[in-house]
Amino acid sequence: MQRFIGGILVIAATTGAGILYGMEQQNYLEKLLYIRHIVYMIKSELEYGHAPIGEICGRVGERIKEPYRKWLLAMEKQVENRDEEEFLKIWMRSVDRYLGGLNLKPTHSIQLKELGCYIGQMNTAAESRNLQLYLERLELEIEKVREGMAAKKRIGSCLGVMGGIFLVVILM
Repeated sequence: MQRFIGGILVIAATTGAGILYGMEQQNYLEKLLYIRHIVYMIKSELEYGHAPIGEICGRVGERIKEPYRKWLLAMEKQVENRDEEEFLKIWMRSVDRYLGGLNLKPTHSIQLKELGCYIGQMNTAAESRNLQLYLERLELEIEKVREGMAAKKRIGSCLGVMGGIFLVVILM
């Protein structure tokens, strides 16, 4: 009887691990979608407000959730208080500091950091084009994640169940 209950618990635990893996994939997609939302907000503020990038970061930062809020509000303060420091350095350092906890894949993190190269130049038309290019690249990445997510969720669940059954067979 104890073996049977133990077997059920092992299968339940490994199945839960597979389901948790699928949930992590969904959360990662939601992070990318929210970053896209933030960049759209920055782009619209830039195009219609014609404000400096520091002010735009503050306006957008007030309307979004954490940790993105902290990131953009810190960007606003750093841009306003900068002493001969390039915007790119401020952008890259703040992405690492405030968004490091999101655990973005290296390619997505690098793309977000590269965005700092193309904004903060006080040329609204060029900044708007560069934000649009970044958004198009991000859309492609989101589609890749979406396409792979369904298969990864299914595989994670199947491997969880199969791994649990395998362990039960080996342990009995």
